[in-house]
Amino acid sequence: MSRRVIITAGASGLGLAMARAFADAGDRVVVCDVDGAAVATLPKGIRGVQADVTDEAAMNAFLAGVEGDWGGADIVISNAGVGGPAGPIESLDFADWQRCISVNLDGAFLTCRWAARVMRAQGSGVILLTSSVSGLFGFPWRTPYVAAKWGIVGLTKALASELGPAGVRVNAICPGAVEGPRMDRVVAMEAAAQSRSEADVRAGFTEGVALRRFVTADEVAAMALFLASPGAASISGQAMAIDGHTERTT
Repeated sequence: MSRRVIITAGASGLGLAMARAFADAGDRVVVCDVDGAAVATLPKGIRGVQADVTDEAAMNAFLAGVEGDWGGADIVISNAGVGGPAGPIESLDFADWQRCISVNLDGAFLTCRWAARVMRAQGSGVILLTSSVSGLFGFPWRTPYVAAKWGIVGLTKALASELGPAGVRVNAICPGAVEGPRMDRVVAMEAAAQSRSEADVRAGFTEGVALRRFVTADEVAAMALFLASPGAASISGQAMAIDGHTERTT
């Protein structure tokens, strides 16, 4: 039976990889994304709406439209996030801190608030939140991002307890360094903040990982598919790392 899947920030990167995986599995998929150009070029079979996850009115309109069309949702993936600034905390701008927290946490709140209401009423559902290996370790130089991603894990734990009695499962996915353009930007940002070469920063990401490599977006999407499947029926409240086993963070 075709499932109803909603993914925030689903028009590129990890979100698009997950959208494609669920669409390929025969599910109905709708995404929102702040990037209207990316929404306009989504693959066939994936619906898209331009919406900023930090805009309550825009998110309410997007989710109300989905509810009107589908009557609910079976899988909701709160994936939107930004990397935020890099540098020692005393050098960071408060507005940059607020923006990072807002996209990562406020967006998750608005998405999960709707999902909780709908899924509690229907007595079933799966909520997945994209955290990060940064939500499991205290990486230096990235305090806004780390704080936000730890917050996502805390939100996951709380929602799993709240919604479990209603038959709703909630888990966090914690990717390590994911190969792609976004990681290239992070490497460049950290290199500038630390006055190091990009090659040195990139090597540092893999040297602290047992498998000595970055993960791929498709590997993260495969975890999302599993967590949304009947095979994961007893998995809830977990922060699932897809990181090649992080052994050290500096």
